[in-house]
Amino acid sequence: MFNVTIVSSQHELEDAFFVRRKVFVKEQGVPLSLELDEYDDTSSHFVVYKGDSPIGAGRIRETNARTGKVERVCVLPEYRGLHLGKLIMQALENHGAQQGYEKIVLNAQSYAIPFYENLGYTITSPEFMDADIPHRSMEKNITN
Repeated sequence: MFNVTIVSSQHELEDAFFVRRKVFVKEQGVPLSLELDEYDDTSSHFVVYKGDSPIGAGRIRETNARTGKVERVCVLPEYRGLHLGKLIMQALENHGAQQGYEKIVLNAQSYAIPFYENLGYTITSPEFMDADIPHRSMEKNITN
C-alpha cells in the first residue's frame, strides 16, 4: 500500500519537495527560502508513495564520516497516524547504516520529541528556535 523510495530521479526529488512545501511552508509557515536549502544537493532523499502520489518525505546527509543528520521528515496531514513517519525513519536509518554511519543526529520539533524517543533517540540540547518553531537536538547510535 505504501512504498518508501530513495530518490533517484528529478521527478522523485520534485515529489519530495512537493510534500515538504505542503507541510513546512503551507502548514507550518516556514519561509521557502529556509525550507529548500544548500543541503538538498548533497542529501539522500526519500519519498513515501501511496500508489503514484507522494505523501511523505525525509532526507539524510553526512555531517562527518561517522554521523548522518536526518532532516525534513514529514507526512501530509491526511496520512498522519498511519506510522509512515516510522517507515521513513527506518529507511533513513538503514541508509545511514549502509553508509557506515555510527550515529544519527536530528533537530526535532519539540512537539515531535515523543515520536523520536519511541524510536530510541535521546535529547542532547536545550530547546532552541529554528524558523520560529521550538526544537531540540537528538541523537541515536545505530551500530551495535
